[in-house]
Amino acid sequence: MISIALVGDRSPAVRAHSRIPVILDALREEERIDLDAYWIPTEEATDPVALIGFAGVWLLPGSPYRSEAGAVTAARVARTAGIPFLGTCGGFQHAMLEFARDVCGLTSATHAENGDTGDDPLIAELSCSLVGHEGAINLAPGSRIERLLGTGRTIERYHCSYGIAAGYIDLLAAHGMRFTGHDDAGEVRVAELGDHPFFLATLFQPELHTDGVHPVIRGFAQAVAARATAPA
Repeated sequence: MISIALVGDRSPAVRAHSRIPVILDALREEERIDLDAYWIPTEEATDPVALIGFAGVWLLPGSPYRSEAGAVTAARVARTAGIPFLGTCGGFQHAMLEFARDVCGLTSATHAENGDTGDDPLIAELSCSLVGHEGAINLAPGSRIERLLGTGRTIERYHCSYGIAAGYIDLLAAHGMRFTGHDDAGEVRVAELGDHPFFLATLFQPELHTDGVHPVIRGFAQAVAARATAPA
């Protein structure tokens, strides 16, 4: 079996969490990928050692996390160690927070949902909440997510109220973050790193997809399996 870290504060109140066993079963049946998933609370993820040995890291929805530092550490470990990474909803937000701090040098980057009182947070409240919404996303030609979905436009489900503030997008892009999915108003919904085996972050929740395994999750699982079976 192939072990992956599910980083998040598991709760029956989070619908995406309750979908995980269904998704894992479907991956076994449809893709013949048997993932041995370990839930790691965000407090435990503050120690990078807790993530050593996993073939993939999935930073799940469920923010505000009990430990912002743990969520950020999970994204950092996956990014720097070349471990396949999927960040969804809150995972997207904290992956951007890590990148801004550790790659762009924006050590003061904050997340408004986590009680930070800065005047200009990196992760800010959306002008219109996406809790319980569906929306269209336009995907950049040639991007990883376009290849995974096989289309340039998709309809996805959300459960969030926070996203990346527009004023920081150019800075993150200048340091290598690719913003490859936008809604019809041009707001960022997907980000990825091109120089990484698999680093994909979505503001939408592919866990809520009910017609088989979402292509984003399937692509992540395939990348995890490839890493696990690669020659040492």
